[in-house]
Amino acid sequence: MNKLPPNRPAQPLAPPASTGFALWNLGFRPFYLLASLFSAFSVLLWAAQYSGYLPSAYLWGPVWHGHEMLFGYTTAVIAGFLLTAVRAWTNQPTPSGVPLMALAALWVCGRVLVLTPLDLMAAVVNAAFPVAVAVAIGMPLLRSRNVRNYFFVGLLVLMGVLVLAVHLALRERFELSPRLGLQLALDVVLFIMAVMGGRVIPMFTNNGIPGTHATRHALVEKLALGTVMLLFAADLLQWNPIVVAAIALASALMHGVRLYLWQPWRTLATPLVWILHAAYAWIVAHLALRGLSELGLLAGSFATHALTVGAIGGLTIGMMTRTARGHTGRPLEADGFELTSYLLVQVAALVRVFGGMASPELYPASIQLSALLWAAAFGLYAVRYWPVLTRPRLDGRPG
Repeated sequence: MNKLPPNRPAQPLAPPASTGFALWNLGFRPFYLLASLFSAFSVLLWAAQYSGYLPSAYLWGPVWHGHEMLFGYTTAVIAGFLLTAVRAWTNQPTPSGVPLMALAALWVCGRVLVLTPLDLMAAVVNAAFPVAVAVAIGMPLLRSRNVRNYFFVGLLVLMGVLVLAVHLALRERFELSPRLGLQLALDVVLFIMAVMGGRVIPMFTNNGIPGTHATRHALVEKLALGTVMLLFAADLLQWNPIVVAAIALASALMHGVRLYLWQPWRTLATPLVWILHAAYAWIVAHLALRGLSELGLLAGSFATHALTVGAIGGLTIGMMTRTARGHTGRPLEADGFELTSYLLVQVAALVRVFGGMASPELYPASIQLSALLWAAAFGLYAVRYWPVLTRPRLDGRPG
């Protein structure tokens, strides 16, 4: 079974036994399925809108596309992961059954309401979702005194505040650039990925490829995470672009060193591991491109999509396959479906970031092709994992 980062257990967990239909047994099941389906369809519809193929707009503009991929797709995957991981970390129950259905319904309502004129209701519902997940994981963390992971509760509440700010800014009810709100939320997600990547990638590497000796260096860890926090502060306070560039480039260096210590070149024969390393490499690329964009050397959208398509896309699909396999009693081995999904996401990121960078004439085509590759990757995941996520564990255990 896939092991999540070790923490001190609290009281013994005694969840109900699995039933024939297992979608509501544990958090990863509905949220991974919803996220993959939504991601595939939303990106296809956005690409069709961008290309002028839709008679009426699916979303009102690029900011809403960013909103849906960040506060819709990404937040759903984070919710599914944390609702599952916290149960393993604390040995305490997290929502299942009707409470889990309610969380999923809240997320679905948020996706529907952004398409309607009910902007205030959409703002409240979308802000409520990460806060509700924070409460759902906060209670078992508090009961087990799992202090190490309290910060996830704060980050989810912060995401709720940011999504509310973006909604109000889009409706000119709050003095904030909507793009700045999205950038701050991306910084939060970057920090979450950096923390979890540092915990699980070297562990999964050493477990999956004996003799690799992926290591963590205390100073590098502090500088890598510290520079991401500093970048959030720089964005929040709107520091001088040269200062922001220096922070981003320094952070790229620290994360590059961090990745080197994990020895990614030794993972190429193990797809479940190399996809995590490849995704983390996109974090390094994002920070480097962010620094160059702050210096005015290239457009900021390239840096943004290195993070969203390359890092978020790669890390989420890698963790969605690995944790779904581990928590359903399946072997931790990628099959052809999963390998194809991984490659599609990586090529989508390469096309989206470097296609338009190579030639302005290729920019529209790079968006269209990248969207098709992304949708294919997550559509394939949804098809492949529908029976996995809706059926009980193979080993008969609950969850």
